[in-house]
Amino acid sequence: MFEKAHSITLLLNASKIFDRQIIEGIGRYLQTSNADWDLYLEEDFLTRLEHFDEWHGDGVIADFDNPAIEQTLLNTKVPVVGVGGSYQNKENYPGIPYVATDNYALVEAAFEHLRQKGIERFAFYGSPISQGQRWAQEREQAMLAITKRHGYECYVYRGHAVRAETWQYSQKRLTDWLKSLPTPTGIVAVTDSRARHLLQACDHLGLLIPERFAVIGIDDDELTRFLSRVSLSSVRQGCLEMGFQAAKLLHRQLLGSPPKVTQLLVPPISVAERQSTDFKAIKDPLVMQASHFIRMNACKGIKVDQVLDQIGISRSNLETRFKEERGHSIHTEIHNEKLDRACRMLRETEVHSSEIAKHCGYPSVQYMYALFRKHFDQTPVEYRQASKLNKFESESKSLMTTTPRQERDQ
Repeated sequence: MFEKAHSITLLLNASKIFDRQIIEGIGRYLQTSNADWDLYLEEDFLTRLEHFDEWHGDGVIADFDNPAIEQTLLNTKVPVVGVGGSYQNKENYPGIPYVATDNYALVEAAFEHLRQKGIERFAFYGSPISQGQRWAQEREQAMLAITKRHGYECYVYRGHAVRAETWQYSQKRLTDWLKSLPTPTGIVAVTDSRARHLLQACDHLGLLIPERFAVIGIDDDELTRFLSRVSLSSVRQGCLEMGFQAAKLLHRQLLGSPPKVTQLLVPPISVAERQSTDFKAIKDPLVMQASHFIRMNACKGIKVDQVLDQIGISRSNLETRFKEERGHSIHTEIHNEKLDRACRMLRETEVHSSEIAKHCGYPSVQYMYALFRKHFDQTPVEYRQASKLNKFESESKSLMTTTPRQERDQ
């Protein structure tokens, strides 16, 4: 017996990575169920509400972080499932089935990542208070609660709304805030986009990352990741799972089994650790400066002599300091940085191995192949394939085994 086809609209804004991944999660549910849905999305993937009352369909999945969408759907007669952020105050949840990213757990994952690095000072870079960004205030309150629970002070700065005409002013105020902070400090940014503001400001001020400020964002947005010289660590949200669960809830309603008014909280997947939080408690300021110089220039083909010229001390002196602080030589530090960069590019991009070898400063792709066989017993191609397989298996396992936490049943 074939299931009845249903017309479903998605009121989601695919210009945001959050919504894009939710849409992907909905698609994964459709691929693994008997749902026969005719999905409607605007051609440019934006949300338009002007003529929503003229739409005649069977169900809606909508981003309830947008107050205008929530207001539009208050009196709709078809089943609606909302997606968005979690709230500490349960009264803020809409009175419909709702799947939320767990804001508290997102911030806690970022905080714990920094704390495990040995960081003992913390700050939060948020967003101005806005009805359209309620999730930002939830994350700020979570950061304050978490640091207080662990006995730490937290420095908070909300910054300004991002507009072209005020961008320079906003960045100057951000640099003023950074200069007022003690170092080293771990900063949790409310999103990857705001984290990028921090990376740019630190670069302009010559503040070493992560030696002075370790920065972590939330979203793991691939676009943002490549817009700064220092690669950004970030918390991966469970958006695929959110989309999957939202589609499952709506499907249940369409089959005549309306769920109770339920909120499901989806935890983060993991922390993607990159350069911006590769913090090591280095006490020697010369080793700190040398490590930062190597991180920024290793792939440009620098040698030990260029590091010595930058720092201005003898080789024996700096080598001794490096072995005391890092446990290896300056040459090994350069080698490790280049290999780490090659590994990241293989995992996170589709750039050809020969181009990666050139980008990382290796004399030839054959030389890079020999290094990968020595360190990993794999070729770069095999390393990339294994990384993709591990990522796919991890995401598939998450969709099959993750049970979102039920926040409230009535």
